[in-house]
Amino acid sequence: MTQALAWPHMSITNGIDIVLVAFIIYQFLMLVRGTRAAPMLVGVAAVALGFYVARVGRLTTLTWLISTLLPYGVFALIVVFQAELRHALANLGARITMSRALSSEIDAYDDIVLAANLFSQNQTGALMVIEREIGLRTYIESGVSLDARLSYDLLATIFRPSAPLHDGAVIIQGDRIAAAACFLPLSMNPVLSTQLGTRHRAGIGITEETDAIAVIVSEETGAISLAVAGNFERDLTVEQLRERLSTLLRRYVPPSTLPTPIGAAEGEAEAGERSAGMRNPDQRYTAGQR
Repeated sequence: MTQALAWPHMSITNGIDIVLVAFIIYQFLMLVRGTRAAPMLVGVAAVALGFYVARVGRLTTLTWLISTLLPYGVFALIVVFQAELRHALANLGARITMSRALSSEIDAYDDIVLAANLFSQNQTGALMVIEREIGLRTYIESGVSLDARLSYDLLATIFRPSAPLHDGAVIIQGDRIAAAACFLPLSMNPVLSTQLGTRHRAGIGITEETDAIAVIVSEETGAISLAVAGNFERDLTVEQLRERLSTLLRRYVPPSTLPTPIGAAEGEAEAGERSAGMRNPDQRYTAGQR
């Protein structure tokens, strides 16, 4: 009589344990995918494999060397991956607290799009940061506190070249402008183009540290860009910016409430009504421009 195959005892606790470990590994891999941490993990895996081979092959000297350097390697990894770890912990805290404010879901950001259109036409440099789940209090305190209602006119006034608050970023919380002339962390991503200026690197840097959205307008070319989660989208039209903000903020905005493609003559006629005509959607800037 053939003996029945004996399966190891599997309790509910063991099942939950396996699922949680698999989930943590999956989230970790998703976190490092497409970032500078991915190739560095290959080096870590190589060191771990070398340590295993040294233990199995009883290579005493190599085992001693790796065992001695391992504790310092852990601290080195923490320093190297500090940005990724900070971002992961911030996302974890946001998911646990589920602290998305209701205003972030329902507030219209029409004025941001209108202001970006104005800055693009006038080639006025601007950096507007929209706070989402992760608070930006540290960066708000680095600037000039305003706590004013979000409006096209106020944004146009702040980023006027002769205005004292022109340099720096504007941080937006819900339907209010929390502060202006704020200092933001610069992105140190080596993949970014060396032709990107400080304004663009600051916009990307804040999205690497938090889940904020940064709308950037180049002072040299007037090109509109969007940064989110460390990713950078260049040369957006006003309509594309409207669609991206609508998607990122999980809120649909009827196209009629925002600028639509119109002729140059109509744009000049409506310039005094805060809805100046957008430039030709087919127009693009070269990759070498900011």
